[in-house]
Amino acid sequence: MLRMYVAQQCFGLSDEGIEDALYDSQAIRRFVGIDLAREAAPDSTTLLKFRRLLERHELTRKLFDTINAHLGERGLILREGTVVDATFIAAPPSTKNKAKTRDPEMHQAKKGNNWHFGMKAHIGVDAKSGLVHAVIGTAANVSDVSQTHALLYGEESDVFGDAGYQGVEKRPENQCSKADWHIAMKRGKRKALANDAMGKLMEQFEKLKASIRAKVEHPFHVLKNLFKHRKTRYRGLAKNEAQLFSLFALVNLVLARKRLKALDTRGAS
Repeated sequence: MLRMYVAQQCFGLSDEGIEDALYDSQAIRRFVGIDLAREAAPDSTTLLKFRRLLERHELTRKLFDTINAHLGERGLILREGTVVDATFIAAPPSTKNKAKTRDPEMHQAKKGNNWHFGMKAHIGVDAKSGLVHAVIGTAANVSDVSQTHALLYGEESDVFGDAGYQGVEKRPENQCSKADWHIAMKRGKRKALANDAMGKLMEQFEKLKASIRAKVEHPFHVLKNLFKHRKTRYRGLAKNEAQLFSLFALVNLVLARKRLKALDTRGAS
């Protein structure tokens, strides 16, 4: 059942969708380990019960931690620096459902000139490897800066964030942190930099910070474009956060696959 659940997350399928995929795709059947000549494929109800079991016992979080522990043992997570960021995950705004209401745990928030209804996925990414080491799911109206402390190892020497994290070092929960905070300059202030030696030096420093922060976009790319997770699938934050732990665990494996193969090849030789 775990392999069926993994395939479902990787292809962004519903419970019924992955059940149909088992009959349609030989590759998925081979991965799951199902031989239709000998047994029937598990149905969507069985997968639903399995997923609820994972949620009830917080096993998706344990899956995320276990995979990260393995990656850490292979030297792929160094704990020296963290890049923090968040992305919107849209939720259905329609009230055409049994309760005739939108999900009460989802909220709307404005970014630029656009309003978003749903939740946020906050992540902490290892500044060296670009692998996700912390995940938090909140409603969309929760500020990014308020979740920063929960996304840190606690031992890192440097923390990177975009301009939305301005003032993070002044918050009470971060007063004990010994990390150096490298937060992006606000756009207006950056445009107003003087065209002199100091201004050019500060501009170069901003570009350097941006090059490090760019690593946080790679997990979001895999999540939304490869796994096609752009919308919440369930009602309630708890279920959707549990799914995020599974998804980002698999995201890390995708991002680390070449390095893991290289390590295995080196060890074999």
